[in-house]
Amino acid sequence: MEIKITEENGFSYIEKGEGEPLIVLHGLFGALSNFRGVFDYFSKRFKVIIPIMPLYTMPIIDTNVKNLSKYLADFMDYKKIDKAHLLGNSLGGHVALVYASKYLSRVKSLVLTGSSGLYENTLGGSFPKRGNYEFVKEKVAVTFYDPKHATKELVDECFDIVNDKGKTVRIISLAKSAIRHNMATEIPKMNIPTCLIWGQNDTITPPDVAEEFHELFSDSDLFWIDECGHAAMMEHPAEFNEILDSWLKSRFSPAA
Repeated sequence: MEIKITEENGFSYIEKGEGEPLIVLHGLFGALSNFRGVFDYFSKRFKVIIPIMPLYTMPIIDTNVKNLSKYLADFMDYKKIDKAHLLGNSLGGHVALVYASKYLSRVKSLVLTGSSGLYENTLGGSFPKRGNYEFVKEKVAVTFYDPKHATKELVDECFDIVNDKGKTVRIISLAKSAIRHNMATEIPKMNIPTCLIWGQNDTITPPDVAEEFHELFSDSDLFWIDECGHAAMMEHPAEFNEILDSWLKSRFSPAA
């Protein structure tokens, strides 16, 4: 089934299901397909919404984590969403954290997987070189424990991005703003249920990052997925969904 993208009032997003809103926030190189398993599985109980973040369309001077969280606030206002569960991977998790630090009463729960906000080794420590396909392929592969998940389609997409000067400048701007905007002092104030699902073999936001998140949050649960890198929802979708589903049922009513 093809994913239908809705475009209205300057926002682009996909949406499926009925119930409480579950907003999914993708990372720097995130595609909607990265969350296909989450989208299909949880839309049976939730209204799952994935906004397409304006990573490459904001003015360069405004391209930072803070303004992406403002975009999320504007999007929720437009959709008349008073309160939502927020699920973020990588940069998407960081956006959720910044949003929660400003609008805590509008967040029912946080779900973070491979999230930046404390530390991130972006793309294995160096930015992909334009024009060097093999280098890009290698850097995409470090996202995963099993490099088979670095499909040609995914590598081609990243290759096209890093060979677009405007997109490259914005990615660097976002990466730098993520490093600058450390959330360590703000996280202890976020007294909301938080689920941390982490790849045991994540080299971009390593396991000790997950441990630090777990220590800083006043109400969090940490779950590990073995033989898993930075994108648990892609590499082990069934296990990821099972962990999150069980956690949501344990923390909220079955009808949540």
